[in-house]
Amino acid sequence: MTKDTSKLDKVVLQARLNAEKRAKGYREQALKLFPWVCGRCARAFDHKTVQLLEVHHKNHNHDDNPADGSNWELLCTYCHENEHAKVRDSAGRTDRDNAMASATFNPFADLKERFKNKT
Repeated sequence: MTKDTSKLDKVVLQARLNAEKRAKGYREQALKLFPWVCGRCARAFDHKTVQLLEVHHKNHNHDDNPADGSNWELLCTYCHENEHAKVRDSAGRTDRDNAMASATFNPFADLKERFKNKT
């Protein structure tokens, strides 16, 4: 009784090819290069939670993927979203397009004067 293993061989081969393809992707490269820690909040990740760790392109160009990882940083999904929210609002406008005026009110401007009047 001989078993036909060709189907199993094909599945194993496809799994290996898929793994090699993923290993060539920038996310897999970044996970190999950097510690599994968010670059903003310093939350540490393990094999169970690594799916919440994302690669952020520092210059916001997703086509700029140097092998040394100089354009990448690992951020948790929350910090990554926050980082992109700084650049783009819900309408897709950037801060440059929709710059808000800085706050000018200073609640402590006359603090010294207030303390003088208390005595």
